[in-house]
Amino acid sequence: MAEGRASSVSAYVARALEEQAKLDDLASLLDEMLAETGGPLTLPERKAADRALGR
Repeated sequence: MAEGRASSVSAYVARALEEQAKLDDLASLLDEMLAETGGPLTLPERKAADRALGR
């Protein structure tokens, strides 16, 4: 098997499903964190964060 390549279509699909499950878990975690902290950053908050990060 070449590096980065799946051995079969089913292996490729299984890997893709695993990766999607990880992304779904992260999205759920982010939603929970936002709910606990008052929601997404407002535009002024994002601008302040960008300034603080030197962006």
